[in-house]
Amino acid sequence: MSNPAAETSSFMTDFLRQSGGVAIIDGGLATELERHGADLNDPLWSAKCLLTSPHLVRAVHLDYLEAGADIIITASYQATIQGFEAKGFSRGDSEALLRKCVVIACEARDIYYGRCREGSPDGSDDGRVLKHRPILVAASVGSYGAYLADGSEYSGNYGDAITLETLKDFHRRRVQILAESGADLIAFETVPNKVEAQAYAELLEEEDIKIPAWFSFNSKDGINVVSGDSLLECASIAESCKNAVAVGINCTPPRFIHELILSIKKVTTKPILIYPNSGESYDGDRKEWVQNTGISDQDFVSYVNKWCEIGAALVGGCCRTTPHTIRAIYKTLPNRSAALSSQ
Repeated sequence: MSNPAAETSSFMTDFLRQSGGVAIIDGGLATELERHGADLNDPLWSAKCLLTSPHLVRAVHLDYLEAGADIIITASYQATIQGFEAKGFSRGDSEALLRKCVVIACEARDIYYGRCREGSPDGSDDGRVLKHRPILVAASVGSYGAYLADGSEYSGNYGDAITLETLKDFHRRRVQILAESGADLIAFETVPNKVEAQAYAELLEEEDIKIPAWFSFNSKDGINVVSGDSLLECASIAESCKNAVAVGINCTPPRFIHELILSIKKVTTKPILIYPNSGESYDGDRKEWVQNTGISDQDFVSYVNKWCEIGAALVGGCCRTTPHTIRAIYKTLPNRSAALSSQ
């Protein structure tokens, strides 16, 4: 008899070993979709492209794979059954759209593997990374606040009416569908408070979810998660969740990451994942990024080796990072490139 718990715990360690010790997560999706010509002015945000232009989503996934990413995250962050139904879709169509997020990412991986086999006819790869390696598809689950599309995922303040049970009921069907859709793991992203982390952990247990998950919190002060809840308490929930294979931080300014890694290390034995935003400020009222408030790719990457030295095992980017950022991370991890090339 196989032991699912043991298989889950070795899932990420095996993957990291095959990745040369550190795995690279992809970067921002929405800004790249806009660069490819998508209009995301919609409560569904990047999930809108599932309806209008799935080929663009596939193209962005491919861009990240060719930049060296080992993990691509699906366009389901803001894709919820409730959000699709509010747009007039039936329950069946809404569930199909969720599955489509995963299908598109898996297609991108297949196309990428095809390109690796073909190689470039003239031997040059135009700066593209064409290396056959293990690649994971992570099905993104955004917070309840992301569904509200009112910026409350950046505060975590949902009000007293939103209880643990409300959150479990909100996420239940979506998590079930994504877990059965062909993804390798579920990425609970930008988790803003303790109660939502608890809801995810209980759902995984109650629904006997078979695939692993990661928990990624966000912080705006480098100490607590955005709601003010203790990061140590939040990370401890992930640590005690048997499905969880990594715990960390995303969508947080790079300058806070060092201290946050040290905090998480106090309470977890699981691999630590880090994919910050570019450090830019988001104006929730105007729904736009404030110009010139972020850091350059060079500055971003200058942090990466330090983060890995103190314990980060998975690194990538979140909002406003690009394939250029990910390629720069790929190039700055020399030990990793050597390990991969010797395989």
